[in-house]
Amino acid sequence: MDTTAVHDSKNSTLVPVLGLSFFAVASGFLMSLIPLSMTSFGLDHSLAPWLASIFYLGLLIGATSIERVVRKIGHRVAFIAFLSLLIASIIVMLMFPSASVWLAARFIAGMAVAGVFVVVESWLLMANSAKARAKRLGLYMTSLYGGSALGQLAIAPIGIEGMTPYLCIIGLLLLAILPPLLIKSGQPESKAQEKMLMSEIKKLSRPAILGCLISGLLLGPIYGLMPLYISTQATQAPFVGVLMAGIVLGGMLVQPLVSYLSTRVGKSLLMAMFSLLGTLAVVGVLESQSLLLIGISYLILGAASFALYPIAITLACDALPMAKIVSATEIMLLSYSIGSVMGPLLATKLSQSSNGILYYLGGIMLTTCLYMLIKSIEKIHTGHKPVAGL
Repeated sequence: MDTTAVHDSKNSTLVPVLGLSFFAVASGFLMSLIPLSMTSFGLDHSLAPWLASIFYLGLLIGATSIERVVRKIGHRVAFIAFLSLLIASIIVMLMFPSASVWLAARFIAGMAVAGVFVVVESWLLMANSAKARAKRLGLYMTSLYGGSALGQLAIAPIGIEGMTPYLCIIGLLLLAILPPLLIKSGQPESKAQEKMLMSEIKKLSRPAILGCLISGLLLGPIYGLMPLYISTQATQAPFVGVLMAGIVLGGMLVQPLVSYLSTRVGKSLLMAMFSLLGTLAVVGVLESQSLLLIGISYLILGAASFALYPIAITLACDALPMAKIVSATEIMLLSYSIGSVMGPLLATKLSQSSNGILYYLGGIMLTTCLYMLIKSIEKIHTGHKPVAGL
């Protein structure tokens, strides 16, 4: 297969970034809205970690079959289909507010969001150089996290009661469908995509795969449980939306730095550095007395947590031809999804203290820092690029 068949001129960033921006605002609002609005629908808060985990289980299951869908119908139509499926899941939740229906709907939503992520990531990563890929992925992450941060801020003005906030989310998702629906040019050529063989998967960088797994272990609880944690803290409760927006805003602001450093610093070392920064941010949240310092600590925690995934996925794709990008992003999303399924449940089970989620996040960050640092040292000692699997 001639992997040069996909040229940058035929692969526009306009459609995926526009659609993603509206999707991100809706998704950011929805992820925080669900645990906060359950009582208004007669659902117990104990359902929150299960809703978060089953969503990521859907993400995991969806990540195993998206490549075939994209190859068959193309990026543009797949983007429209997955956004439509997400809208349908929200409508079902509003029509039938029961625990079993919400669990099923969030599972379907996870599959739909997996499709959105793989479609957009692979669309943007189909560039002809590692530098271009890093730049495009930085644009992707900035749009995703910037939109998510904006979505968190919708909690205060729109509220969390009743159907109105969910209808606003549906409206935003309909806007996300418009760019791929109206602009029919600029998508990658579907014929250039190939499935990765098992022998090729085994050669993918282990720090890359683990980086995506750890990203899921962090972001699953941050999205699914952090709003509830903040709402139980006396000084923080009135500012749930602002503080959650700060976490996601940190993830947005760090993306240009990630894009710049990822081509200049070893990626395992870079993940170690951000993990150490995240550990210090957790200490900051626990020890800070003023709301300003707590807010800054949350901002830094978001920057560290959201930095790991783009670094890991570019590490995985650096040496791959464009024909394998969709398959590789599917595998990385699968790894992320496994972590996201486990994260909320582990965060709930491993520590029952009032600050349990912060102890969990700090432990994951510190462990990741040590592992990635060891891998970086191993690479330095070999005196060349890491062998396959490192």
